[in-house]
Amino acid sequence: MYGKVSLLLSGIAMGAATAFAVTHSDLLGHANASASDAYRELNRFGDVYEQVRASYVTEPDDAKLVAGAISGMVSGLDPHSRYVDAAGFQDMQAQTSGAFSGVGLEVTMEGDRLKVVSAIDDTPAAKAGLLSGDMITAIDGKSTQGMPLQQASQKMRGPENSTVTLTVRRGDDAQPVDVKLVRDTIKLSSVRTRKIGGDIAYIRIAQFSGNTFDDFLKAMMEAGADKGGRNLAGFVIDLRNNPGGLLSQAVEVAGALIGRGEIVSTRGRGPDDSLRYSATGGGLVHTKPIIVLVNGGSASAAEIVAGAWQDHRRATILGTRSFGKGSVQTVFPLGDNGALVLTTARYYTPSGRSIQAKGIDPEIVVKQAIPANLNQQDAAGGEAGLKGHLDSQGDTEQGGSSAYVPDNEKDDMQLNAAVELLHGVRKNPSFPAGGAARR
Repeated sequence: MYGKVSLLLSGIAMGAATAFAVTHSDLLGHANASASDAYRELNRFGDVYEQVRASYVTEPDDAKLVAGAISGMVSGLDPHSRYVDAAGFQDMQAQTSGAFSGVGLEVTMEGDRLKVVSAIDDTPAAKAGLLSGDMITAIDGKSTQGMPLQQASQKMRGPENSTVTLTVRRGDDAQPVDVKLVRDTIKLSSVRTRKIGGDIAYIRIAQFSGNTFDDFLKAMMEAGADKGGRNLAGFVIDLRNNPGGLLSQAVEVAGALIGRGEIVSTRGRGPDDSLRYSATGGGLVHTKPIIVLVNGGSASAAEIVAGAWQDHRRATILGTRSFGKGSVQTVFPLGDNGALVLTTARYYTPSGRSIQAKGIDPEIVVKQAIPANLNQQDAAGGEAGLKGHLDSQGDTEQGGSSAYVPDNEKDDMQLNAAVELLHGVRKNPSFPAGGAARR
């Protein structure tokens, strides 16, 4: 989830100026002591840097030494903060605004292991059956243990029609298997829609990229949302295995179903670093029930949208607990030297619930049966299972859930439960959602 630097810089600068104005002499002394400690540590870094340059077995590249030092410093903060070089920055921009050639995986580091968050719909990785929670132990025979996330991502990219072999382990006791994938152009068409059950509009949001809101609005209009959804029993909006994306797009999508009110807030390091995002209109299909599907692969922006609709009682959330990535990453470009991706805040739903390391709990829990041959652990661990994750600030942390979605619609227990609810075959006190906000 990438915010814009300008949105946060004003708050940071204001907070720093205020702190300076109220500083007393004893606090100033403490600040000077802290600065002195920082300079002492930087001197230690300089000593090590010069020793490496002078004594390493071969003459090191200064640029690589500095890049490695920055990467190590930032990656030690939390699983989502990182340094990306110029090529990595271009790749990151392509993922959120255009297209790229690769296998279509959203990955993260769990300790020193490369872990799948989700596979993007209709990509080589999804077609090969890779799932959230899978561990990629090697790429083209090279171990991923300790491999920087950016390097692993770049190794999975490459020219269209070229091949890459991923060694994948599913479950702690499973034997790794090699999966050969043919790279393809990953098109960021994030919204698909179709009619199911005869009178239900099904809208799938695979991720939140630059055109997601426009595509979502188009899908809703085609289904008759602007006319109150005439001739429809209701809507199913599928956010399962949606890894997130752009905050701006998530806010607009959530706002389309909320007439007014807060969608999400972010709270940073200081009191002046908080931001609130509110709906500016919308409120489509007020007369038709909406069910939103989530699972352990629903993360970040997907959780923001689900949490907003849940708090405003605009939709009933069905499925299993989401991933729990409730932190904001701000991108700070570094000119020709790439960019710094830094965790700067936490997300909160309109009622003040933290998403971080907790996720969104559905009102209606429906677990998807997992074929025995998949050997996938039911609890994928989620954000709370990532080593070094940002804490939930005193709230009870909860692990994620299964992210398996069957290819065959008739085996999709969560989707079928949604259809049964909309058709009145199944009853639940949480459906349909009420009109009052949850406060």
